[in-house]
Amino acid sequence: MDPSPLMWQGMEVVASIKWLGPLVFHAAAKDATLCPGADIRGVLDTSFTRVPANAPDKVPTGYGFWCNAWPENPAWKFVAIGLGHDIPYWTEFLRALADIDPDMAVNIEHEDAAYSQTEGLALAAKNLHGAAAGV
Repeated sequence: MDPSPLMWQGMEVVASIKWLGPLVFHAAAKDATLCPGADIRGVLDTSFTRVPANAPDKVPTGYGFWCNAWPENPAWKFVAIGLGHDIPYWTEFLRALADIDPDMAVNIEHEDAAYSQTEGLALAAKNLHGAAAGV
């Protein structure tokens, strides 16, 4: 279960988890938020551009492929846990997973470009621990 694509599409993540039930056996904690660009691009934003293979600081995403560049005013973006959806939201997310399997693994996926790898992970972990305390 990766909630972030469901979030930017406007889906109800907890309802999806409950509907899928035992088909969910692993989960990612990854937050997303809609941005003002959604008003003109919609959630199926296609304004991403390719990053040339020789660009400085490119991010590899697989053999022979490179990341896309985010538009200046995106419709949505990935954010650190707790910045797109609050702690009570994540508590319900974890509770829905625990109802399926109390020992389910949940990994943090940090892709918030506003934070370094360690800063974003620390913020996400802090907020996810706060959510877990309410389960």
